[in-house]
Amino acid sequence: MKDNNKYIIKYLDYLEYERKLSKNTIKSYQNDLNSLYEYNKNILNLNNQDIKNFIKVSANLNTRSLAHRITVIKSFYNFLISEEVIKNNPCSDIKMPKLPSKLPEYLTEEEVDKLLDVSLIDKYAYRNKAMLELLYASGIRVSELINLKLSNIDFDSCIIRIMGKGNKERIVPINDTSIKYLYIYITEYRNQILNKKDSDYLFISNALKPITRQGFFKIIKSECIRAGIKKNVYPHILRHSFATHLLNHGANIRIIQELLGHEDISTTQIYTHLSNKVIKKDYEEYHPRSKTS
Repeated sequence: MKDNNKYIIKYLDYLEYERKLSKNTIKSYQNDLNSLYEYNKNILNLNNQDIKNFIKVSANLNTRSLAHRITVIKSFYNFLISEEVIKNNPCSDIKMPKLPSKLPEYLTEEEVDKLLDVSLIDKYAYRNKAMLELLYASGIRVSELINLKLSNIDFDSCIIRIMGKGNKERIVPINDTSIKYLYIYITEYRNQILNKKDSDYLFISNALKPITRQGFFKIIKSECIRAGIKKNVYPHILRHSFATHLLNHGANIRIIQELLGHEDISTTQIYTHLSNKVIKKDYEEYHPRSKTS
C-alpha cells in the first residue's frame, strides 16, 4: 500500500518542478489525491466503477470543488499512463458536473475613477495610489503586484517585467499616469515607509515588509468604502475591470490574453461574456422599442 502513495508524491513533484505550478495549486491537487488514497489505497488498480463510487462519497463538495477533484484525478492517471505505470485511465468516461455560469464582478469606468481618486494625505496614501493605478494600468495579478521589485520597472520604456505563473516572464506596458505615481512613490515616499531599512520589493507595508495579499485586500476594501463602491470587492476586481474595459473599447482578445498572461484563450473569453452583458444592458436601456408598453 505504501508503494502506491509514492506515485502521488512523484506526480506532485512533476507538478512542482516540470509544470512549475504554484504552491497553492499543488496543495489543492494533493488534498484531492489524498482523499482518493484514503478512500482506497490501492490506487493503481482502481476501475471506472471505483472512481464513480468515490465521486458519490464526494457529493458533499460544491459543484466547482467536485469538478476540480475529477480534473485532478484524471490528470493524475494520465500522468501514470505517460510514465507507463498503468495502461488505461479509469476516469476516461467520467462526466464533469455542469458548472454554474458565474461571471466575475468588475467595476464600471466611473467606479474606477472614484476608486483611483485617492486622497493623497500621507506616504501610505501615495503608496496605495501607486498600487491601484498600476493594477488598473496593467491588469496584473495581485500576487504579481506584491512580488514586484524595483528592478522590474523600466521608466524609460514605460513597461514592467512580470514573473507570472510557471515562472514565465512577460512584459506589460503601463500608462503615463501609472508611471507618474510610481515615480513619486519611489522617489519621495518609499524610503520614508522603509525608515532606513533595505528592501528590493517595490511596495512596502506599514510593518516595513513587502505588502501581502491580505494586506492589499484590506487596502482595496478600505478604498472602495471611501469611494462609496458597494459591490462585492475582491483582490482581482481591478484585473477584471482592466480586461473588460479594454474589450469594451475594441481591444483584440488575443492582445488581452497576452497582457493578462493567460496560457489558454478560453480563460480570456470570459470577458467576452462580460462585454456581451454590457452590450445587452445598453441595448435594452437605449433602444426605443426594446421595452413593450
